[in-house]
Amino acid sequence: MDENKVKKGPQESEYDDGEFMLEPVPVTARRSTKSQFMVWIGFGYAVTGLIIGGTLGGYGGTGGMPPAQAMLAVILGMGALYLITCSLGIVAQKTGLNLSLLSRFSYGYKGSVIPMAVMALLTLGWFSSILGMIGDIWGAFVGNPTGIIVFDPSQYGFTGVAPITLEVTIACLIWGIVFTYTAVRGMGAIEKVSDVFAPLILIVAVVVGVIFVVQAGGVGGFLDEASSLHGLGMGQAITAVVGSWIAGAVMGVDMFRFNKSVKAVWGCAAACFILTNPILNIVGYIGTVHIGDFNYVLWMLGVNLLVAILGVVVWTTALWTTDNSELYCNALYTGPSLNALGVRVPRKKLVIIAGSVGTILGTFAFYQLFFANFINVLGSMAPPLCAPILADYFIIGRKNKDKYNMELLNKHPNFRWAGVISFIIGAILGFVFQYKVQLPLDLPAGLVAMVISFIIYIAIYKLTPDARVDEELVAGLK
Repeated sequence: MDENKVKKGPQESEYDDGEFMLEPVPVTARRSTKSQFMVWIGFGYAVTGLIIGGTLGGYGGTGGMPPAQAMLAVILGMGALYLITCSLGIVAQKTGLNLSLLSRFSYGYKGSVIPMAVMALLTLGWFSSILGMIGDIWGAFVGNPTGIIVFDPSQYGFTGVAPITLEVTIACLIWGIVFTYTAVRGMGAIEKVSDVFAPLILIVAVVVGVIFVVQAGGVGGFLDEASSLHGLGMGQAITAVVGSWIAGAVMGVDMFRFNKSVKAVWGCAAACFILTNPILNIVGYIGTVHIGDFNYVLWMLGVNLLVAILGVVVWTTALWTTDNSELYCNALYTGPSLNALGVRVPRKKLVIIAGSVGTILGTFAFYQLFFANFINVLGSMAPPLCAPILADYFIIGRKNKDKYNMELLNKHPNFRWAGVISFIIGAILGFVFQYKVQLPLDLPAGLVAMVISFIIYIAIYKLTPDARVDEELVAGLK
């Protein structure tokens, strides 16, 4: 395979601005493993880790599950995410391609728009949600001294959602602008943010978790307190864990293409799914059992002013890297997709557009109103998106190594039907398994749907025009 050579289109640099939106990342532009590792520590610090820990601890009326079962759900869910992320990361590292360009090999030149549209919506939803989470914390810290309510969801039929104050709105607007600016600057800016704040983030989370356990009477006292939890099934728990990070696993492609080796892929993914996220799951679980809330920063706000300031700063900076990554990757989904449809838009402009739309959504309660449903649908329907990419590279591409020659990057047919069909079937099955039909043994809906989609791709590949097209493309190289 010729992994890093591809002919550039006209004015390519104007649209890539050094971030390789429309071409593979060359070996000379790969980044150090240390810097990428720190990005993944910061990227892994997403509030969803705390939320899922809270879900396992009974937050939101789930009933929760005892500590041993909760740990097993975290191990199995994060283990599945780790394997999926590393598998996709290996493909990205070997080819140097972002997710959109990589999808052309399994979905087709225009067919790649389908998974990219899904990922663009998911990353926009995540950006808006995280911004709303930050706004909530600043609102709790500052209060509502102006007395001004900008948006009251109860007037539109939503109950149990606090009004959005002027202070929350201002916080969302300010941080939305900051996040958009650093995402415009690219991967280098994301690395700088991570290098500064990632270590502090982990330290504070661990310290607070230890404090909660001590307050509960030690490990024994905490385990006694948590052992009575019940009501959440293992399949539901694993689906929730996977749903909390499946978008991040897929997004990893766009960061792993900068890695210098496959070993770096395994190490960077471990920073997120073995180190950072399980810690947050545990802290969220402990917090929910002990104080009734997964968000330890709310507890920090009530200790004293200094601790409150530390909590707000850590919370904001922790989510900075995550939201940067959402916008950065969003442009890498929309840019090549628009390009496949004949529309060329510079990456920076796409980041600014997505950041503006996401800031508006975050300001007007997307997180508060829709996040719960958003993450459940995500966990059930998004995993099958990966299946055609993995099946094509590791099964089909293994038999035909010239299939991933970069000279073929812009020569693919408009649609590769094996990819389109297997993904659609998998996404539908994921939704059905999650909401309509209970799987035996309480198996996780999204992962089962992904396996089925993977098998379908392999089964129908030679029955579609895809196999013949690949033979013709490879023959044309000789």
